[in-house]
This record gives sequence, structure tokens and C-alpha cells, in this order.
Amino acid sequence: MIKQAVADERRGRLSELIRQRGFASLPELVTQLAVSESTVRRDLDYLEESGVARRTHGGVFYTGPSPKLAHFDHGQSSNWDKKRRIANAAARLIEDNDTVLLDGGSTTYELAQLLVGRPLQVVTNSLPVANLFSSSDLTKLVLIGGKVDSRAGVTIGPYANQMLETLNVRRAVLSVAGINERGAYNSESLLVETERVMMSRAEEVIVVADSTKFGRTSLALMCPLAEIDTLVSDHELSPEWIKRLQDAGVQVRLAAEAGDSEIQTTTHS
Repeated sequence: MIKQAVADERRGRLSELIRQRGFASLPELVTQLAVSESTVRRDLDYLEESGVARRTHGGVFYTGPSPKLAHFDHGQSSNWDKKRRIANAAARLIEDNDTVLLDGGSTTYELAQLLVGRPLQVVTNSLPVANLFSSSDLTKLVLIGGKVDSRAGVTIGPYANQMLETLNVRRAVLSVAGINERGAYNSESLLVETERVMMSRAEEVIVVADSTKFGRTSLALMCPLAEIDTLVSDHELSPEWIKRLQDAGVQVRLAAEAGDSEIQTTTHS
């Protein structure tokens, strides 16, 4: 019992180290925990089987739950699997060496975890997303400054918008609080202002939204449907909504059902 308790405590510390850094090398973990490399490897096997971490060349990165922010926690338990599958589908749209802008949504955070360790230039206004990439040698990170919304962990407002105006990205990946026939919505007016600037600086605008967001509105309209280039959702999105999006010129990509490694793709007519 004592031996198991020690192992559980060590694994908890290991998980927290990886979570804080986003990405950590094996020698770094050995030094921080003051244990043998073989012990760390066994613990990483355990964390990987638990879905908390994933090993890659040169180290390990965090794949556990999103940060404990109110913005992330709301509704997360019921839609967690959908968000993870949508993130997997969206990750396939990002090419190595892309310049990609990521906002602070929970689905976007899931995508960010999958992009750690890839050669990219990442621009973000999200403190949790920036933390994921801060220790990755392969990623060039640009963190947007501005007023910090502590609830969502993002920077917004005039300073953020001014900095974004000086940048250009190939793809912007944005999350939303709701989508109806008028367009996509988010819950904060200042956030929406910043996301509109993000859209203006991107060659391609990708929205990630699970099927429960459709038919819903929120406080501020971010954009009409026609301003979205690609929308990634889950397989429960209704045929009626797929057609409505296609009619607006949006390319729709549906994440695969659980157990299916492929994604379904539909394009506008």
C-alpha cells in the first residue's frame, strides 16, 4: 500500500509537470523528479494509457483535461468526446510550417494539444494555449498582448486588436458559443471584436463547433455564415445544417464517429 501511494504521488507530480509545461523532455522530467529514467518511462506508460500524456520524439506532451477555467468547464463533461474528435479532424487541416492563429476556446485548446511538437508558427491570444507551446523547440510562438479576461484566459481589447492588425496568418481557427441562420456568435462583445480582427488577418477562417452549438445564439454576432471558409463539427450535425452551410459557401468537415480513424468531408456545391 505504501509503495502504491508513493507511485501515485510521483505520477501526480509527473502529470502536473507535463501539464504546466505543455511539453517536457525525458531528461528534464528525470531531473525534476529525482528518479531513474526507467521509472519515468514506466510512469509515462501509465499516463499515456490513461490519456493524460502522449510521447513523441524528444519528449512528452500533455493531452489531459483542459485548464480549470470557467469558460472551459461549462458543458465540458457532456461534449468532451465531440470536442476531442473535432480537434482531431481540424488537426488534419493544419500543414507543417503553417502560420496558424488559435483563439481561446475549449475545442481550440484540444486542437492545440495535438499540434504540440509540430513545426509551426502559432499566434494566439490564449494564455493556456501559449503555455502549451512555450517549451516546444519546433514551434515559433507569438502571444498577443492586451487586456486579460481572467475567466477565459485570453487577451482582448484595443491593444490586442492593434497587434493583430500588424500580423498575417495562413489559417485562423476560432471557436463559437452558437450558430444560427444569421451566423456565428460568441458570448462577449470585446472577444468578438478581437475575433473579427483575427478573421481579417487570415487567408482561411476555420470554425470548430460541436453539433450542440447549432440553432443557438449568444450575445454578440461574430460573422455571417458566408465569412467562414471551413467549419469542422461532429457526425451528429444534421443534414439540414450541412446544406445551409454549403449554400452559404462553407466547406463542412465532419469528425468521424468513435472508433473510426477517418473524417468525412463534404464541400459546398
